[in-house]
Amino acid sequence: MRFLPRLVVLAVLGIATFLSWRLLLRSLAIGQGGDLAPKVEESFPLTLDTFLHVQQLRKKRLRAFCSRSGKVTTLLRSREERARLLSSLRVSTKLDLLYCQVPSTGMEEWQQLLDKLEKENVTPAVPLPYPWRHTQETQLREFNLMETEAMLRSYTKVLFVRDPFHRLISTFMQDVGSSSSFSSFVQDVLDSGQHNSSVAWKPLVSLCQPCLVQYDYVVMFGFLSQELGHLLRQAGLPVDSLLPEFTDTQVRWTYSWLSEQMFSELSLQQKKQLSHFYYWDLAAFPFSSSLLSNLLSTPEPW
Repeated sequence: MRFLPRLVVLAVLGIATFLSWRLLLRSLAIGQGGDLAPKVEESFPLTLDTFLHVQQLRKKRLRAFCSRSGKVTTLLRSREERARLLSSLRVSTKLDLLYCQVPSTGMEEWQQLLDKLEKENVTPAVPLPYPWRHTQETQLREFNLMETEAMLRSYTKVLFVRDPFHRLISTFMQDVGSSSSFSSFVQDVLDSGQHNSSVAWKPLVSLCQPCLVQYDYVVMFGFLSQELGHLLRQAGLPVDSLLPEFTDTQVRWTYSWLSEQMFSELSLQQKKQLSHFYYWDLAAFPFSSSLLSNLLSTPEPW
């Protein structure tokens, strides 16, 4: 019986996907803080100038967030502490790319693309000005301090972000945990606390350390097909014929509708606690349309 709620949600999700495509508006605009308008179609492609402007807005917001006290801004010399801070960071030494691996943010398609680029022997048009050993190792924490500092300084660094409430819904739909309802699942998340939480729902700020890592690009889930082409070309990687068909746009708009239904299942106290749990993510990234944004309260230290 505990799987029945998920089956109902999956059915609703399928119907909503169909309806959302029929209701897409033909418009493209830029919102506050680097968010994009909630309705985008392929017939209105994102220009390079718009993409770069949006990136400036997102990074400006992130810099303002990091200017406040209490954020990790320097790489610790202790290998154990570095390993903890950098546990979600991955690299491609062949493509000179560094990114933060966070579930439910478009990682699967991104990693498939990187694998394809490496198999096709695609390399940056302008390689780094010093020789670098290529390795199969992808976890940044496995490199020594000198190598880590060099990668953080010279690689193209990419951060994938998504509305934290949508990440929670995605995790629930994937049957992570044993909760029988979304409300009980959320309560399990809240009870786990910041420091003991699973990587599946841990806040992005804690996983990706955006005040330590000076990310070159902040990519929003829902716009991967629009943004990644520009990003990789800017990084000197010719990828036009290799870009996959991303599905995040359909998923984003479906979740925009579905999230209201899931949100209504939560108590007011759970809603406020979730907003508190994800305070730093909501402050650092352009999630102005998130249902959690209107409930912001005092941040939880990290």
